[in-house]
Amino acid sequence: MSQTDNATATSPAKSDFIRDMIAEDLQQGRNDGWVVTRFPPEPNGYLHIGHAKSICLNFGLALENAPKARCHLRFDDTNPIKEDTEYVESIMEDVKWLGFDWGQHLFYASDYFEKLYEFAEQLITKGLAYVCDLSPDQVREYRGTLTEPGKNSPWRDRSVEENLELFRKMRAGEFADGSRILRAKIDMAHPNITMRDPAMYRIMRAHHHRTGDAWCIYPMYDYAHPLSDALESITHSLCTLEFEDHRPFYEWLIANVNGLPGSPYQREFARLNLNYTVMSKRKLLRLVKENHVNGWDDPRMPTISGFRRRGYTPESIRHFCSTIGLTKFKGVTDYAVLEHCIRDDLNKRALRASAVLRPIKVVIENYGADRVEELEFPNNPEDPNAGVRMVPMCNEIYIDADDFMEEPVDGFHRLAPGREVRLKMAFCIICKEVVKNADGSIKELICTYDESTRHGKKPEGRPKPKGIIHWVSARHAVDAEVRLYDRLFTVESPDAGDEDFLQFLNSASLEIVAAKVEPSLAIAGAGARYQFERVGYFYVDPKDSVLGRPVFNRTVTLKDSWAKVAAK
Repeated sequence: MSQTDNATATSPAKSDFIRDMIAEDLQQGRNDGWVVTRFPPEPNGYLHIGHAKSICLNFGLALENAPKARCHLRFDDTNPIKEDTEYVESIMEDVKWLGFDWGQHLFYASDYFEKLYEFAEQLITKGLAYVCDLSPDQVREYRGTLTEPGKNSPWRDRSVEENLELFRKMRAGEFADGSRILRAKIDMAHPNITMRDPAMYRIMRAHHHRTGDAWCIYPMYDYAHPLSDALESITHSLCTLEFEDHRPFYEWLIANVNGLPGSPYQREFARLNLNYTVMSKRKLLRLVKENHVNGWDDPRMPTISGFRRRGYTPESIRHFCSTIGLTKFKGVTDYAVLEHCIRDDLNKRALRASAVLRPIKVVIENYGADRVEELEFPNNPEDPNAGVRMVPMCNEIYIDADDFMEEPVDGFHRLAPGREVRLKMAFCIICKEVVKNADGSIKELICTYDESTRHGKKPEGRPKPKGIIHWVSARHAVDAEVRLYDRLFTVESPDAGDEDFLQFLNSASLEIVAAKVEPSLAIAGAGARYQFERVGYFYVDPKDSVLGRPVFNRTVTLKDSWAKVAAK
């Protein structure tokens, strides 16, 4: 699938300051009418929902401005200590799953290591870079503060010849790790601390996932990133607001390096922050490494792979990114907005099914012990082409424990002793007796049914039952593991203060129940999506399900249950 062929994969674009800027560029004839963007992840972790916003923006712009447009996927792999091929592969899978394709435009910053080195020597020759012997602590000390200027390094005035010799020796491996860095020579009194002689190269003996041990010096991200953009003739370098202070160095490099085929410019937008979670790769890695979650694709994680395993659809995530739009101001998006987008999407596509998560047996004593019939259920009322399925009914069924109360409180309109409810798509039953085990727990409910209330019939003069509950036939039910996922943290901003964010982990973020489901789900294939009637939306886990014994992950509840919690 090419980028232009995938134009239907993204929601219609809203007008925003980025798109307005590009429209003006095109109107003015800049960049020969081309729009070339890039998604440039560092392969040091799995992508999260914040990255999805950037993916949808950059690839979306290429689709919107075709045919004279493209989007590159480039891995800014300049820190081999934290990077891994596993992350590269997961990122490519996530981008494709979201519905985008880079075609022939897959690149790595490591593709340009030799060229970046040559550019560094060029800057040294121009007197714009020098080798500095200060330790990391000394560099921080010399840098100054927001209110006080920095101090020049004692090594700032080395000659061009000496700097070239030292830099070449750095590459040759003649110095210890961390003993020297190559810095840009700009202005130690600059009001923007980023411009106070930033580092461009450091000595680091580490095996790189692509170049192996060929290098013992590696370019800094802020040096490699803009030059990689220029080498790829990127026209619009779009990044999040935390890079706004880095833009002057970006522009300084573009202006002072000769031989660049492109002259991109950087513009920033607000990153996506979602409440009740964390977006820092470092903190997400800690959750994984310390086994607070079951890997990067744990359905409680805000990673794209986690959302995929939970049952989110690429369409819903693209719609979410379109809904929140682009701004220049920092903000936090309510998790409920994301959940609304997935509900809206799944309501149209998910097949309906019956599942009882906390089963109580009901014996319908006047139904007939040997009697079995099949009742017609719609597969999806929202889809006229979804058809129907036949669901078996016998004299013993399961209902959910939440649908029965021995001593009902005001407002409870489901089953109770002496009270009548309707079984969905079937008939009404009345509870006659509660049979208990020796420990006082409920063993079963004895009920009777009324044939005159069968689905579709409306007996005259008979009061309409206030409650309708779902059920499954006990004789035909299939055992299934159901994983009830909830938000990973109990507070909206777990990493906002000085406290360890882990103290706000939600101990109830995962509950595993042994459910009873209708027999049609015995052959539910991995990756299938269902709405369990009156319960929520569920996804057949692609890793742990086996034929005849499905495992269901709850994607989202039918309603926003956290709205009530937040209101208290």
